[in-house]
Amino acid sequence: MMRPGAQQYVVARPLYSEESFAEEHEKVYRQRKSMLDHVKQYFTCDAKRAKNAALSLLPVIGWIRIYRIKEWLFSDIVSGVSTGLVAVLQGLAYCLLASLPPWYGLFSAFFPVVIYFFLGTSRHISVGPFPVLCLMIGSVVTRLVPDDGPAANITGFEGLTRDEQRVLVASSVTFLAGIMQLAMGVLQVGFVVMYLSDTLVSGFTTAAAVHILVSQLKFVLGLVVPGISGPLALIYTLEIIFNKITSSNVCDIVISLVIMVVVFIVKELNDRFKSKLPVPIPIEVIMTVIACGVSYAFDFRTRFGIDVVGHIPKGYEPPVAPNLQIFQETAVEAFPMAIVGFAVAFSVAKVYSVKHDYTIDGNQELIAFGVSNIFGASFKSFAASTALSRSAVQESTGGKTQVAGLLSAIMVMIVTLAIGFLLDPLPKSVLGAVVIVNLKGMLMQFREIPYLWKKDKPDCVVWFTTCTASILLGLDLGLAVGLGVELISVVLRAQFPRCSVLANIKGTEIYKDRKDYMDIYEPEGVKIFRIPSPIFFANIEFFRSKLVEAVGFNPLRVLRKRNKALRMIRKLLKKGDLQWTSKGFLNTSFQPIKELEDESNMEELDQPTDFKDLPVRIDWNGELPANIVVPRVDLHSLVLDFAAVSFLDISALKGLKMALRELIRVEVEVYIVACDPYILEKLHDCCFFDDEVQPSMFFLTLHDAMLHILEKHPESTEKKFDNGKIMTTVTVHHPGGNLRSRDRNAPDRETRF
Repeated sequence: MMRPGAQQYVVARPLYSEESFAEEHEKVYRQRKSMLDHVKQYFTCDAKRAKNAALSLLPVIGWIRIYRIKEWLFSDIVSGVSTGLVAVLQGLAYCLLASLPPWYGLFSAFFPVVIYFFLGTSRHISVGPFPVLCLMIGSVVTRLVPDDGPAANITGFEGLTRDEQRVLVASSVTFLAGIMQLAMGVLQVGFVVMYLSDTLVSGFTTAAAVHILVSQLKFVLGLVVPGISGPLALIYTLEIIFNKITSSNVCDIVISLVIMVVVFIVKELNDRFKSKLPVPIPIEVIMTVIACGVSYAFDFRTRFGIDVVGHIPKGYEPPVAPNLQIFQETAVEAFPMAIVGFAVAFSVAKVYSVKHDYTIDGNQELIAFGVSNIFGASFKSFAASTALSRSAVQESTGGKTQVAGLLSAIMVMIVTLAIGFLLDPLPKSVLGAVVIVNLKGMLMQFREIPYLWKKDKPDCVVWFTTCTASILLGLDLGLAVGLGVELISVVLRAQFPRCSVLANIKGTEIYKDRKDYMDIYEPEGVKIFRIPSPIFFANIEFFRSKLVEAVGFNPLRVLRKRNKALRMIRKLLKKGDLQWTSKGFLNTSFQPIKELEDESNMEELDQPTDFKDLPVRIDWNGELPANIVVPRVDLHSLVLDFAAVSFLDISALKGLKMALRELIRVEVEVYIVACDPYILEKLHDCCFFDDEVQPSMFFLTLHDAMLHILEKHPESTEKKFDNGKIMTTVTVHHPGGNLRSRDRNAPDRETRF
């Protein structure tokens, strides 16, 4: 029964097929633009479009005009100073991942930030070194300029030291990645990042965290470990570390453990009391300053032999042109760097844009990062993105706009030009420890595996495969493997959708999977088949096989059996072994009739059944003469629910038409419901309809089609129900006539089913 007080709705309208709805309701004519019209519009320029283009290319103009100096400036100053201190430390620390001298990390924390200030659309992300990108650059650097052995044979390496060669490699591959990002932005293909799902990025960054952890062990343990790149590099690196672990520097280990424990505890306190703290405690900066002072006071470098940052040159180096030969050697690695750098930055920017209610432009972000990397690489910085922890500091300390980012760059510039010498005694183990502690967030993503396995196993496979491949094969190949597995999972989901047979929920016009509900109603001789995905070349055969499974017979096999039976009946009539009487076919032969040899080809058996030269139309579900047996078909109507079908390609269109023809030829009426108007228009354009497959089979809704079927086949409603059951009562108004009943026993002329 309907629960008391429940809301109800009553609809009285005509029963609509697609044709009748189109006749009664006139559509608005819309002239569609041709490809030439789109091209003309794209290249047309006026004053308004020029203004919008200028604002789009220089977003700083848009937000600087509304800058609230009294409300925002102080917050931006506090945020800029806090972020700048973190940026200095992370620039030095992450530079170790790139296998470069530490001070080049300061360049990466300055030049890209300045460019992004003018071109970026996010007001809260902190641009600069990102550990995953640094590690990817480091793998390229160590491949072309290894720790042991000669460098690659590249013109331009002559006369350069090993560090200078590595800087040239890093800046060149950054320049190339910037060109790729700029090209994608100009071509408006920022959507490519959408192919990197959250699951794939999570698995990839988790694997990157493992690589970063292993790469920092040599600094934490005070070991000399050569840089290794390529597949299984992580395994070989661990092997070398474990072979040399007895030679670890105890002082480095103690310093690292103290730093990690203190930083971890204070970071946890920052997270727990972030609502009460006006500014997070910059524990990394504090511990770095303390470590610098202690190292200088006790001369750790001389007394304990620890490795320190060393001399940091003052000022910036002159710009350098990229090496074209390095472009050729690193093109394969540069593309995933460009994609990963943009994907991570765009994901973080999107989170903050939603939180603070403003919009970001993916294509403009590509342009911003492309120009930032090109400009920065000219001054020997390496690829920039955004570090999650640094962006969190900039946003949580009250940063309102990229003025905070510009001030953080100024802080980095002050260190580079004036006080860099103070970091001379800083142990590299401190930087390694800071990097490892900041990996907590990425390493904790391993906890997603049980959740994904329970909720979405294909996503779990993508995560695990991406993570495993990235750990074992390297980040570049791992990303490619993960992307391939992700695309395969998408194809498989679309290729093998979960088709279902629907049934009516009694007392409603709602239709659900019949396996999921108890109180359902299925009219005799009617099947409702739902396709929950697009139909295209890869899944049309799967769709046809599932359709055959749902209806319970193969229509092509039934058709061939019927045509074969017709031929046999014709031959028996011609021979006189079979005669037609008022009581039906009569066997006039005194001997048993044997099945005749089939002399026809299969193509003729596929044609519609033809009764024109027979005395009567044969009832295929009745008793047939001469011991002829044909599969019984109890189905008279099939409804295909196309509500979830978003497109059809040409291959699917041909396969669908063939399936419909086979069903129609075995006297099954087919109805297609809830078809997208653009699909219906495409069917007309592709000459889908003919004498057999007609537009009249399309109905506006599933309920319209069911009412039409029950009117056409009233015997389907003769099944009796218990009086305690709720029955659907639908009043159908036929234009130009009175209310018509489809229930023989309903004097009130209503349809009950």
